[in-house]
Amino acid sequence: MEYTGSSYEGDCKNGRLEGKGQYTFPTDTKYDGEMKDGMFHGKGTLFFPNGSKYEAIWEDGIAVEGKYTFVDGLQYDEPEWLYCDGYDRRFYTEICKGLKPAGRSQLTDHIPPKEIPEGCYDTGDGFYNPETRVIVDYNHKFLRNADDDEHAWVIRTCRKGWDEIVGYQAKPPQA
Repeated sequence: MEYTGSSYEGDCKNGRLEGKGQYTFPTDTKYDGEMKDGMFHGKGTLFFPNGSKYEAIWEDGIAVEGKYTFVDGLQYDEPEWLYCDGYDRRFYTEICKGLKPAGRSQLTDHIPPKEIPEGCYDTGDGFYNPETRVIVDYNHKFLRNADDDEHAWVIRTCRKGWDEIVGYQAKPPQA
């Protein structure tokens, strides 16, 4: 754990993490729950640095049932998800507090929106640099490396930290 920057406080058996405990990742994500043979096993909750959490039943390190709760208390429910989908693009805060007046857009669920560093994208939990393929949290601490699928999703869907001219552009006159 010293090598990875992780830490553990809790029960052990035969030198393995076993029983109840709290495992802290180097990203400050914390797991609080049951362990078996060094893996998440039984009831346990992942607490993320942004204040959100994932409560789950784990089997041999894999979540088999769980629910994600955003920092504002909204619970993700896949079959009944009503927020920011393909049909209704409103944010949870817009549904709870109403829409902004005409001409004033709400770009994210954060009010005011986070300022995105030049050349980066806002992934909702931090900033993505497409050159390094690294995602850092809003305090610029490492979160993860993006694989090819996440890279493509970020480029396709996330807010970027620069402006681009879109729409019709007149062709320059030819000499």
